[in-house]
Amino acid sequence: MERTTRQKTAIQAAIESAQRPLSAQEILEQASLQVTQLGIATVYRNLKSLVLEEKVHVVTLPGENPRYESNTAANHHHHHFQCTTCQRVFDVHDCPGDLKRMAPQGFVVERHELTLYGRCADCNAAAGASAVAAGAAPHACASGHDPA
Repeated sequence: MERTTRQKTAIQAAIESAQRPLSAQEILEQASLQVTQLGIATVYRNLKSLVLEEKVHVVTLPGENPRYESNTAANHHHHHFQCTTCQRVFDVHDCPGDLKRMAPQGFVVERHELTLYGRCADCNAAAGASAVAAGAAPHACASGHDPA
């Protein structure tokens, strides 16, 4: 069993308090508020330890660096939303449900992952304010389909 250090405690506290998956850089920024002189190598070393201790869960999105969330969040089925503007990732607690009907006949669905992409509330509000300031009209999808 590894000992608990101030750095490890600050890293775990940053993940727990965020209530969303964080990148190593986001963890560094938050944990540095409690422990000055914290480096990214220390963050990664402690993340590895926290994952092995099953206190932290790795969230992997296609084409992205791993993010980390508390096992409390990871212990219930949920999905993720990634903001295409700020790149932050958020938990989505709704699920479309049984996706077995989407699999080809004879196939068995064992699990699924769903990631939604768009603008988070902060970035959407900023985009709306920018559009109003510029006098822009609302954008319609070229395909005629509602992107939601």
